[in-house]
Amino acid sequence: MPEISRFYGIEIYMYYELENPPHFHAIYNEFEVKIQIKTGNVKGEFPKRALRTVLDWLELHEKNY
Repeated sequence: MPEISRFYGIEIYMYYELENPPHFHAIYNEFEVKIQIKTGNVKGEFPKRALRTVLDWLELHEKNY
């Protein structure tokens, strides 16, 4: 799974193959979440502040999807 971004200790990964629904993985220490790109739906556990940062990153980049 290739890394597409890294910030504040958070790593963002996405598979090359198209997955349905399209999503990315965020990893922070021992926590991992899957986030749907179009809806922002989150599966998994993440610290609140780190999750808010990832969702802000998604909002900043969503025009590119």
